[in-house]
Amino acid sequence: MTPATDTDHSERLNDHLSGYDRAMCLRFVRATADEIVAEYVVDEQHRQPYGIVHGGVHCGVVETVCSTGAGLSAIERGHGGVVGIENHTSFIRATRAGRVRVRATPLTRGRRSQVWEAVVRDENDRLIAQGQVRLLCLEAGADLAGERLAGLNSTDDPPRPGDHA
Repeated sequence: MTPATDTDHSERLNDHLSGYDRAMCLRFVRATADEIVAEYVVDEQHRQPYGIVHGGVHCGVVETVCSTGAGLSAIERGHGGVVGIENHTSFIRATRAGRVRVRATPLTRGRRSQVWEAVVRDENDRLIAQGQVRLLCLEAGADLAGERLAGLNSTDDPPRPGDHA
């Protein structure tokens, strides 16, 4: 197993936000193979009808930070990326406004799967949600949903393990 590096990919990730990450106005603060920190400021697109952040946002952000970290780790170890196969997110406290910060770290990093844990906190450092995501490590060049997994190891493209599925 190759040890993870401290290379911070946050700037590259922020320069190429797409899909869910862009829609949620997510910003990566730190992105290494050992730790992902991301944040967003609560706005209209995050709220459900009662005016609090929708639980699906917490689930999605937990999945994003865990899969990004696992993907960076997998790529450093010669894999093609990762795909999430289980997400368990618990909602602890409701929030309506302010900056939300999410931090993910690995619990296990095996040859074929990884488990990452994420903690979601508000700007007063109160626990909002927490979750674990189990991810399958994919071989370089593997097919995923009918298309060949490509571009993750390219120096031209940012590592986008969060675009896994």
